[in-house]
Amino acid sequence: MSVQLNHTIVSCRDKTQSAAFLTDILGRPPATTFGPFLVVELDNGVSLDFWDADGAITPQHYAFLIGEAEFDAVYARIQANNQTYWADPGRSQANEINRRDGGRGFYFEDPDGHFLEVLTRPYGSR
Repeated sequence: MSVQLNHTIVSCRDKTQSAAFLTDILGRPPATTFGPFLVVELDNGVSLDFWDADGAITPQHYAFLIGEAEFDAVYARIQANNQTYWADPGRSQANEINRRDGGRGFYFEDPDGHFLEVLTRPYGSR
């Protein structure tokens, strides 16, 4: 059997708010319930399982490879929300996108401070 990522648990303060943020920004179907989790399904069979955690949230990084049309839609939603985004993970290029490997990408935060990224070409694919 090959090794594939199946799911990851995303700790948050309010799983309903956090899952809705991601589904809205990425244009995904609403999250479904599985036990204590709200599950956001991605097209490659991987899910992000949102879970209300006690205590401090340790921000994580989640990167999403998306198509050009999806990028335009996500970018428009981020701009419509007046949300800050960055071209780089160091957050030194605010409200800019990058063009790495001939694609486009940017970084932004979710309500819990997780650092999300959308990109249209995998790094090193040029």
